[in-house]
Amino acid sequence: MMLRELAILILALAGFASATAAYLAAFHGEVTIKEVVSTAFAATVGMYVGRYVERGLARG
Repeated sequence: MMLRELAILILALAGFASATAAYLAAFHGEVTIKEVVSTAFAATVGMYVGRYVERGLARG
């Protein structure tokens, strides 16, 4: 169970970071590590909050 959560965390961070970097490169022409990491971290936290709320609503 813990290994699955760790894998989800790593994959989510990598996915959000690559998507953010691709967006910044395509539409703004420059990519800064600070923007990529902060946006990927915020998106991952948002994803976990969403999962928590979803599980709470499913329980009733």
